[in-house]
Amino acid sequence: MSEQGPLRDWLVALRTPGIGPTGLRERLAAANGRIGEVVARLRRHAATLGVEARSWLEQPDEARLAADLAWLGQPNHRLLCCIDPDFPPQLEAIPQPPVALFVAGDACLLLRPQVAIVGARSASSAGKTNARAFARQLALAGFVVTSGLADGIDGAAHEATLEAGQATVAVIGTGPDLVYPRKHRELSARVVAQGALVSEFPPGTAARADHFPRRNRLIAGLALGTLVIEAGLQSGSLITARLAGEQGREVFALPGSIHNPLARGCHRLIRDGARLVESASEVVESLVPAARALGAELALRLERAPPASAGSSGPALGGWHDDPDYRRLLDVLSHDPLALDELAERTGQTAAELSSMLLMLELEGWVEGLPGGRYQRLPRL
Repeated sequence: MSEQGPLRDWLVALRTPGIGPTGLRERLAAANGRIGEVVARLRRHAATLGVEARSWLEQPDEARLAADLAWLGQPNHRLLCCIDPDFPPQLEAIPQPPVALFVAGDACLLLRPQVAIVGARSASSAGKTNARAFARQLALAGFVVTSGLADGIDGAAHEATLEAGQATVAVIGTGPDLVYPRKHRELSARVVAQGALVSEFPPGTAARADHFPRRNRLIAGLALGTLVIEAGLQSGSLITARLAGEQGREVFALPGSIHNPLARGCHRLIRDGARLVESASEVVESLVPAARALGAELALRLERAPPASAGSSGPALGGWHDDPDYRRLLDVLSHDPLALDELAERTGQTAAELSSMLLMLELEGWVEGLPGGRYQRLPRL
């Protein structure tokens, strides 16, 4: 996607009114993934489309396309398309999957096991404290914490993850160049520097009420499980939780006081089948099988993916096998269990770094996690 021609075709197609991700995916399938052919067919059959679509295809707004290309030309900015080998496979399983994502930051994080933490914008101080504690512990356990950059629970989860030195993903309901709410401008910049900011909407797209349910389906779809911390009965977080359940993902909820209106949404989720949790370890334990399955799916995709070429649209999928830090950790690990602090002392790495590495090794069957925060190396046949 380094060539401007295909990239411009993608932008033209994405901005064509009335097509949408489902329609564009259908046209891509019919054109064997050739976006240039999709745009050519749209133009040939423009008379069958709406007035706005026909006008756009006949005379696209060149200034808008130039602005899109300028944004994508900045370091660590990318249009991640569904035909790319590193497009998140977990999104293919959701209803109305996105056809492309605008990403600022590290797009590879979208392939790692994620946990969504969502909740009320008007969260209580206790709710934000819980969000921070769960986010930190889940991040140190090796999960990427994903949320929506909203005020309240979302912001607290992002901030705690960043403060722990770990990666977080923010899925937003505006274009990737805008920040909503504006008070999170600095937080957004920190997310981009240390994680990834993701949007389905092109640059310049302002916040609209109908954008946020679409954003919520991506949060639920990217994550292996969704944790709801404080939510009223009309909270958008309940939409995210419902979508997660419909997508076959785990839903967790924190209970609260019966006198707290922001606990009622969580209590309803629990009555409807969400798992009541009181500690991050319960979430981790529940999601390890799903994380292993995601790792196996990515490994299979790696085997099937063609070799990366100079004209590749994005970074090739890579592994940890040639990373000296991973090799050092494996050399230190033995078949006798070792505690995390002992591994940190022997490898010279922090507990946060080791937690992430150990999860990856556990997913690929190299390491077994044991009660008490101990790990041992598994025999390889």
